[in-house]
Amino acid sequence: MKQKTLFLCSDCGYESPKWFGKCPSCGAWNTMSEFKVQPETATRGVLPSDGRGRIQNKPVLLDDIDTTSEDRFHSGIGELDRVLGGGAVHGSFVLVGGEPGIGKSTLLLQMCQEMCKAAKVLYVSGEESLRQIKLRARRLDVRSSNLFVLAETDMDEIVQETDLLKPDILIVDSIQTVYRRDLTAAPGGTTQIKECAMSLMQYAKRNSVTIFIVGHVNKEGTLAGPKILEHMVDCVLYFEGERTGPFRCLRAAKNRFGSTNEIGVFEMSDRGLLEVQNPSAAMLAGHPTGASGNCIACVMEGTRPLLAEVQALVAKTQFGGSPRRTAAGVDYNRMVLLLAILEKRAGLFLSGSDAYVNVVGGMRLDEPAADLPMLLAIASSFRDKPLPEGVMSFGEVGLTGELRAVSSAAQRIQEAYRLGFHTCIMPMQDLGDGLPKDMNVVQVRTVQDAIRAVL
Repeated sequence: MKQKTLFLCSDCGYESPKWFGKCPSCGAWNTMSEFKVQPETATRGVLPSDGRGRIQNKPVLLDDIDTTSEDRFHSGIGELDRVLGGGAVHGSFVLVGGEPGIGKSTLLLQMCQEMCKAAKVLYVSGEESLRQIKLRARRLDVRSSNLFVLAETDMDEIVQETDLLKPDILIVDSIQTVYRRDLTAAPGGTTQIKECAMSLMQYAKRNSVTIFIVGHVNKEGTLAGPKILEHMVDCVLYFEGERTGPFRCLRAAKNRFGSTNEIGVFEMSDRGLLEVQNPSAAMLAGHPTGASGNCIACVMEGTRPLLAEVQALVAKTQFGGSPRRTAAGVDYNRMVLLLAILEKRAGLFLSGSDAYVNVVGGMRLDEPAADLPMLLAIASSFRDKPLPEGVMSFGEVGLTGELRAVSSAAQRIQEAYRLGFHTCIMPMQDLGDGLPKDMNVVQVRTVQDAIRAVL
């Protein structure tokens, strides 16, 4: 049978029978690569045949489907279970992505320590030898009679050894290193990643084995390989953080069994990753007193209120009519928008000043509730006047200078009060009952009112 030739975009996974210099789907240049589809690959499936080419698969009633095998089990790491939605589901397919050296392999190896108490785990590494895995496990104090390790990159060998061992959990580190012998593409290529992930997904669903795979990210910060890889898996977890900093954040970009709003916070130490039970207190450690240009923000990460310090520095530009703008931890375009609002609605002439905004601790604040703290920090630095001690804020800022209400306001205030803050600057909205009596809640309607309340 003649082989079929296709061209696949390495950025978005678009397939075409002919080559394009520019991908018709995502518009990227020089991303179409050629690969040959083997005849047996094109007809590969997980459903058995009746011998005459027909698939033995029939419709069933929704009420008759057994879901007892979909119970969750705990990984032993509370922050990981929070992000997964309460634990991993049997037979699920989870992708853990992140930059090299961020701690993906460390997290999964530490997870094995607790899971091996009630399950059999097979850890497959395509990047390290068995001796290297042993040395890392010794450093992390990971040891169990139910933990098996395998150094292999051949997908067929991995599946064969998994069939013989029959583990409850399979970990593949990483998907970019494994390959199929029946494909001509090099390991790490779009075709190899796609086919190997398909084989693992089929194995997970067919045998009810929970599979974790590690994926690297490219220079743009997205997962390397075809976009279809994220569509195949049940859950996509991103491990983020500054490699030079101690804190790491685990976020769910996709989760078929839970919310994508939760985050898990870890601290990297010489003994591996440690759970941060109180992220707000950890992020505020070292908060300066009596310094201008900083404000405490409270954002919601799923069901968890999180306090973070927003710092701003405004200085007269030294480059003529081209002031510099830099943002770290917040959206750059949002920062520029707030600078324009301050100049137009509050009379702060920032067009001749450089502006730098940073979120301490390597956190990233994407919620609109971070608008008001960012704005107050910029105004504080511009006037070189510090905010009063014990002040925190949250609220969304509109283009006309009005402040918009945000969700879970009472929960944010209670978290701030627990950490020692006694004044909250926020938009006008109903808070209900149950707030601390000695908490000073200042509700304002506009940007000008917020600045007058604290500066």
